[in-house]
Amino acid sequence: MPTDDAAVALVAVRDEPLSVDEVLDAVRHPACGGVALFVGVVRDHDHGDAVTGLEYSAHPSALETMSAVCDEVLASSQALRVAAVHRTGTLTVGDLAVVVAAAAPHRGQAFDACRAVIDTLKARTPIWKHQSLGDGSTEWVGLP
Repeated sequence: MPTDDAAVALVAVRDEPLSVDEVLDAVRHPACGGVALFVGVVRDHDHGDAVTGLEYSAHPSALETMSAVCDEVLASSQALRVAAVHRTGTLTVGDLAVVVAAAAPHRGQAFDACRAVIDTLKARTPIWKHQSLGDGSTEWVGLP
């Protein structure tokens, strides 16, 4: 269970490049010896098809959903700090799409909380990916 110091340190949906350092700085805490980080990067392929770029679109409730997920993970884990930032707009291969971090007294607790945040965000947050493929076609990913 979290202590009184527990906090969701940062949650954002942005149409600008993301900063790993900003997310790491947000979760730092003197009682935390473990910080786990997940960085989602636009890759050059998906299911065997070449990807040349993509665009993320977010429903107006995306930020609220992300905040709720972070609150839930914080309440059910040993983490003292969690943070999540997701990009929207047009991205190219190599761009950061999402950055999630969790800080806890020990590394295993931080890893568990970080994984819970990213896995739950991907499952519940209404953010959709429109991929541009190498053959000139496009596809939507993550639509309900």
